[in-house]
Amino acid sequence: MNRPILIGITGGTGSGKSTIAREIYKQFDDTCIAMIEQDSYYKDQSDLSLKERIKTNYDHPDAFDTSLIVKHLNLLLKGKVIQKPIYNFEIFNRTKETVSVKPREIIIFEGILILADKVLRDMLDIKIYVDTDADVRFIRRLTRDIKERGRTAESVINQYLNVVKPMHEQFTEPTKRYADIIVPEGGHNKVAIDIITANISQILQKHKKHE
Repeated sequence: MNRPILIGITGGTGSGKSTIAREIYKQFDDTCIAMIEQDSYYKDQSDLSLKERIKTNYDHPDAFDTSLIVKHLNLLLKGKVIQKPIYNFEIFNRTKETVSVKPREIIIFEGILILADKVLRDMLDIKIYVDTDADVRFIRRLTRDIKERGRTAESVINQYLNVVKPMHEQFTEPTKRYADIIVPEGGHNKVAIDIITANISQILQKHKKHE
């Protein structure tokens, strides 16, 4: 197998990056594409109490086990299977279980801070930044965290104002300058998704010609 195409998709919380990642994923046979979420790589905090884990700043680069991310991406690029962690947002910690991820021709890596680390940036073949209005992103996050992560509206609002928004402005928004492609309107931008998909298909065809 040729070196896989590693695609990074980033943007603020609720920007639609996961939707774009899923839309791209659906355009290809699942035997040739894999997805890795940065959220799966929050650091193991088993040594902390639940009260202490809740206080962790999950929008700061230090919250992620970046060395493990780099290790796992390198293994996938070399054609090796990895055991991806599973993160439980209700207990603010990893579970003991993992998920096997097989190497594929296309690997999508998505998360809010994947362009903040130079080592990760340099590994990516295509860097995509999803740029969505802050009000829209907040509403999406509020809805998601209440429905999917068992949070209260008050806790989501407080976290957004005190942590998420300032961290986005400090760490995520500045990484836009590293992007090869900036996609406005998130997963609703079908034209952008079609262009990205076509570009990936062209790269795959070139790979096959050189096999």
